[in-house]
Amino acid sequence: MRVLPMGDRAVLVEVDGLGEVLALHKRLAASRPAGVVDLVPAARTVLVRVDGAALSVTAARAWIEGAAADWSTPRDAAPTPDGTLELGVRYDGPDLADTAALLGLTPGQLIAQHAAAEWTVAFTGFAPGFGYLVSPGWTHEVPRLDTPRTRVPRGAVGLAAGFTGAYPRETPGGWRLIATTDARLFDPDAVAPASPVLLAPGTRVRFRPMPSGSRETATGRREGAHPGPGGAGAIRIVEPGLLSTIQDLGRPGRAALGIAPSGALDRRALRAANRLVGNAEGAAGVEVTMGGFRAIAERDAWFAVTGAWGPVLLDGLPVDPYEARAWPRGAELRIDGFVHGARAYLALRGGADAALSAGSRSTDLLAGLGPAALRAGDLLAIGGGAVVPIPVAEVWPWEPPHDGELEIELARGAREDWFTASAHDLLFAHRWTVSAHADRVGLRLDGPELARVTARELPSEGMVPGALQVPPSGRPTILLADGPVTGGYPVIAVVTDAALDDLAQLRPGSRIRFRHARR
Repeated sequence: MRVLPMGDRAVLVEVDGLGEVLALHKRLAASRPAGVVDLVPAARTVLVRVDGAALSVTAARAWIEGAAADWSTPRDAAPTPDGTLELGVRYDGPDLADTAALLGLTPGQLIAQHAAAEWTVAFTGFAPGFGYLVSPGWTHEVPRLDTPRTRVPRGAVGLAAGFTGAYPRETPGGWRLIATTDARLFDPDAVAPASPVLLAPGTRVRFRPMPSGSRETATGRREGAHPGPGGAGAIRIVEPGLLSTIQDLGRPGRAALGIAPSGALDRRALRAANRLVGNAEGAAGVEVTMGGFRAIAERDAWFAVTGAWGPVLLDGLPVDPYEARAWPRGAELRIDGFVHGARAYLALRGGADAALSAGSRSTDLLAGLGPAALRAGDLLAIGGGAVVPIPVAEVWPWEPPHDGELEIELARGAREDWFTASAHDLLFAHRWTVSAHADRVGLRLDGPELARVTARELPSEGMVPGALQVPPSGRPTILLADGPVTGGYPVIAVVTDAALDDLAQLRPGSRIRFRHARR
């Protein structure tokens, strides 16, 4: 067992194989202390992410080593619920015949072997509710498609490597598709204690063949519309600008189900805006990207704007940022194009009200969770989340986001030893440029190639916001709040938690210098 660094708020525990992962995950889950936010099993690793205010990484390492002290074999398999889930499937996938031929089987033999195996969900990733299922009775290694499909339909059942899995939503994918299920694999509206994920880690599964053309819906799973703003309309969106989404502080602690943390990219700015209007710091607000936002109050309200800086006008009159202001009924609020920074936060006294999705009101663009991005004509409700009166004399020290070269602190990454010494030198010596490929999922950087010392493939492992993944091109991408919870590119370093908010204000063309995190 190796405990590898993964930034300043996580470690990656590496073992020899999947059986050891399942056993280690069970031991860690059984003794999980307060302050552990996520335990994310993957092919050969378990990611342990902590809340630094409640548990230090050093203390987490000691707990991991203690929990694993008398563990040497995977004899205690992963936790499984009572009974086995039967998943009805139609073996009608477009790759069934070709995959069978590739394995030296007839389609009927492939179907029989797949249906006869007892599967267990080893871990989740790629998308919320996408489970990687393994079975001791399945001995085939199935190569992925040479060219991934741009569209795999929801419910498609596929094979890749030694795994089988079912796609919970329409998405690109490179697995070989052999069957289809109608089961609701992911239900973001599930009410606790029910899990939003049907195929959660540890679940035992049998595939039950169904006749072609038949349909079946999993019991207890609700089919629902994509959740939008809830309650009575109070703010009418006239123009959302480039992108405006509802964001709170996200969905921490759900990475093991394949659900990213999401939430406001600039957490400091959202917290400040909420405090200015008397809300709890985690109340939902509107994240406005690059400006161009216009809205009209349908009833009297209060608001504050923080984060990126540009002209803010109320019925044509300029108002200051970082200040609570009354918003009379019928008045138009304009947040024009930003002069400094990339994202501003509009807090409404009472909080922006939208349906909860997997425990949060945040929009997750990659996974499609939460309310859709705001559009012209949308009515946004105001909730009852105000907790204190608007501060009478709250003075918030603020300055526009820095537009010059930004220094970002990096902590060590789990796969730092996969890269040459010259790559590490370049990472900290070069001035990197944020490319045009920059969104809530990640920031791709333009600069020199970071060379590896190894060309081998990396099995999927847990990721964290701030991870600098380095694909074969050698140019890093910094994962952000909507990024995937697992990934297969090595992580050379991780942006410190305190520096993540600064990344929210970077726009294409921004320059970055990295420096080592202070210990």
